[in-house]
Amino acid sequence: MTQPVPEGPSPWDDAVLAAALFAIDPAGTGGVALRSLTGPVRDRWLALLREYLPEGAPLRRLPIHVTDGRLLGGLDLAATLRAGRPVAERGILAEADGGVVVIATAERLGTGMAARIGGALDAGEVFVERDGIALRMATRIGVVALDEGMADDERPPPALLDRLGFHLDFSSIRLDQAVRPSVTATIVAAARARLGQVAADEKIMEALCGAAMGLGIDSIRAPILALRVARASAALEARDNVTDADARVAARLVLGPRATILPAPPPPEEPEPPEPPPPEQGENQQNEDDKPQDPGEQELQEILLEAAQAAMPAGLLAQLQLGGGGRSRTQSSGRAGALKQSTLRGRPIGTRAGDPRSGARLNLVETLRVAAPWQRLRRHEAAQAAGGERAANAPRVEVRRDDFRVNRYKQRTETTTIFVVDASGSAALHRLGEAKGAVTLLLADCYVRRDRVALLAFRGREAELLLPPTNSLVRAKRSLASLPGGGGTPVAAALDAAMALADAVKRKGQTPIVIILTDGRANIARDGQSDRPRAEEDALSAARLLRAARITSLLVDTSPRPQAQAQKLAAEMGARYLPLPFADAATLSRAVKATTAEPDRGLAPAR
Repeated sequence: MTQPVPEGPSPWDDAVLAAALFAIDPAGTGGVALRSLTGPVRDRWLALLREYLPEGAPLRRLPIHVTDGRLLGGLDLAATLRAGRPVAERGILAEADGGVVVIATAERLGTGMAARIGGALDAGEVFVERDGIALRMATRIGVVALDEGMADDERPPPALLDRLGFHLDFSSIRLDQAVRPSVTATIVAAARARLGQVAADEKIMEALCGAAMGLGIDSIRAPILALRVARASAALEARDNVTDADARVAARLVLGPRATILPAPPPPEEPEPPEPPPPEQGENQQNEDDKPQDPGEQELQEILLEAAQAAMPAGLLAQLQLGGGGRSRTQSSGRAGALKQSTLRGRPIGTRAGDPRSGARLNLVETLRVAAPWQRLRRHEAAQAAGGERAANAPRVEVRRDDFRVNRYKQRTETTTIFVVDASGSAALHRLGEAKGAVTLLLADCYVRRDRVALLAFRGREAELLLPPTNSLVRAKRSLASLPGGGGTPVAAALDAAMALADAVKRKGQTPIVIILTDGRANIARDGQSDRPRAEEDALSAARLLRAARITSLLVDTSPRPQAQAQKLAAEMGARYLPLPFADAATLSRAVKATTAEPDRGLAPAR
């Protein structure tokens, strides 16, 4: 029977405490991941944080689409054009040294930008070497990541979340609960001055590491951040040493929200064995390494686990009890289209050298930034060409063709999933019913993601397009339900038809994904003749064309026993091979979704 979880402080009390501890040591605790929509509760917490921070500490807001030059620092374009020589400027991270950077809509932050911010948090400095300048600037900062995501998979990048000590969620806090706290800015300032004198003994460190392991936290940063939070808690309470109470605060605020499993229940109490007789003189004493764990240390670790468990939200606690794990560490199980670079529309990803006359959009600022360091040399060259004196009508800024920079964008294309279903006699005998059910479930999943779907079936001597690419789930189900079974297995014809349809999809600027459900037993050649050796060779030849076209594909072996022919066919087409000898429609559907849900890497070719 599960033991009741002890009640702890209210979410608002924990949020206030986190703000105070973060303000005591912003760089040490990393920062706060604040999941909350825009509203008065979040505004009140941010105002409280500003009050707790040292007077004059910088507080910079980071736009989601900030450029690398503005983030890290680089060339000061205006000063460079005035001086005629490269002049450096500090980026937002360096400008916030000793303060806090607030990231708006952090759930939309790119992984590259998160990596650069994480590197600055780790090193405490930024090194820039670009545009003819080299800078090394201190960046001892804390980060507040404002997460406004609505779905569970809309989260800031894991590389950033792992470096932020506090993970807060305001979804259950009402405005009337956000009362004025008793902790004042004066108390926080005194604790900040005392922080350097606070020490923690080895027992606290080992207990925090043990609690992190008991909660299934695999990041070494979590116990390190918890120790820093415990030191800040001791400083807030005017103590020179970290106590068990400070460790409980750290476990509740840092370890609890990161938990991925429920701690194991304590073993049942056993009757105490009789005391052993005293060892005889001359008998070897017990080795120090074989001694049991210190009861005080073990008791402290259990206390920390209880404190962390008390801080878990009810929804997370229910997921852990069901064995579903904590918050998803991966992206959505949905499948997004491939990233396509463009010069006209999409999400900005920087600039490149190019000619705007080709239709690309000129980036004037970056063009001038590239041209600025060369102005003094170009003026000198122009003066020499004019006989040693600068012409009266000479331009103040000379821009050449090599300086032109055009914008680059990226956008995700629409995905079209092409289902190729084996309806031959061997498939109908074995798994056609399960294959139909699995495809029906997969079609519904594609409809939820607003993907386009197409349906090809092959039987007899040819492949038939039952459903061209469409968003209509009703049409897809109706076409699948009317699919009969029986006849030969024209695998080559099916792959040729899938190749032609995928090529047409790519020509429309969409991303095709081919999912083939078959047992791989080809017995009809390309010319429609029943010749098994030639049919197998034609199937392998058609598979190589799919691989050459670099089309993402998956082959589900629906035979009761995995077949070597299907595995070889998957290898030739560069597809992921998924044998499912014993599975119903739901299992087939889950396996296909789990295998294809890799939006960043795509499907790895079979080797």
